[in-house]
Amino acid sequence: MKVNETRSSYLLAAGAAVELLAEERTAKAWDRPSVLEGMSVGVLAAHLARSVLQVGWFLDGDVLGNSSPVAASTYYARLTDTTSRSSTLNQGVQTRSAETAAKGASLTSTETREALALLRHRFEIEGENRRVAVAHRPGEELLLDEYLATRLVELSVHIDDLSLSVGSTAEAPLAAVTRAVDVLVAAARERHGDRAVLHALSRRERDERSALRVL
Repeated sequence: MKVNETRSSYLLAAGAAVELLAEERTAKAWDRPSVLEGMSVGVLAAHLARSVLQVGWFLDGDVLGNSSPVAASTYYARLTDTTSRSSTLNQGVQTRSAETAAKGASLTSTETREALALLRHRFEIEGENRRVAVAHRPGEELLLDEYLATRLVELSVHIDDLSLSVGSTAEAPLAAVTRAVDVLVAAARERHGDRAVLHALSRRERDERSALRVL
């Protein structure tokens, strides 16, 4: 199977993440605070790494296929309490990322690079109708390419976060950023409606809901 645009964009963005994780400055700053309040560089780096590691884990997981697959925009539109550090959502992210970070910079970097190498092959053989189940959101399944679109959001956002945290010049590829913006704007429209998003884009004084804030 020819690797499609979504998978190609993901591989490029994941490759940029792998290179940033391998930078010496990332390892040296592992235990220091990141630009995200309450999150060390190591925990942030591990969270970034999990956008590569989890794809393989989810591909190896069980898929029931009992309900319609969720779109990438809906995946984000359904998120709640994204801005509160004490929310169940953010505490779960912190816990899972800390578990990965505990392996240290070198092993985290190596495992992420190896996982990406395996994904390059798997993307060539997985069909367009391939589903994955999201382990931390029981009952929710996405088509693989829609799940990869959610990972393009995470990779784009957190490459930027980690790069700023360690003084790197690394950036997510523009194709990944463009897809991430498309997904997040679609999520904002789904969550708040088009009128609210119009106000957020053109009349900030009427943006009562902060309608473009998805994460």
